[in-house]
Amino acid sequence: MTVRPALPADLPGFLALAAEVEHWFGPMVAEPGFHRAVRSSTDRGLATVAEDDRGLLGGLLFGAGNAGPERPPVHHLHWLVVAGRARGTGVGRELVEDVLCRHVRGPATVEVVTFGPDHPGAVASGARVFYERLGFTPAEAAGPGPEGGSRQVYRLRVD
Repeated sequence: MTVRPALPADLPGFLALAAEVEHWFGPMVAEPGFHRAVRSSTDRGLATVAEDDRGLLGGLLFGAGNAGPERPPVHHLHWLVVAGRARGTGVGRELVEDVLCRHVRGPATVEVVTFGPDHPGAVASGARVFYERLGFTPAEAAGPGPEGGSRQVYRLRVD
């Protein structure tokens, strides 16, 4: 497996990953906004992919935060998906570790919005447990996802 910054040619791979999870996140593949988000993140060096010889195993869109004069930056994991064939193999961890190493300098906070505890995808996707194993802690509730399901903020402090 190779983890690397995404390239414009990776858009079809991002769309294939999105197609696997639209039942949890709502429509993405046909949404121009999602295409723009992938292209923008790729152009700014804030999209990361994991691949093997069969294609993309996972993708991540990151948002670099800006620090204020008296506050550390707050970064965002905007989107992280691992292909069904690769879930549970460390791909997600590698993607997150890579983006943290390349883009985050402490002190800082990294936030991600994931499924709320009552969302059907919370257990099926393993997302909440995944983030907790990486050191993220549950925080406040977030607004509902595009499909109407509950969401929750998770935070990681980086010193």
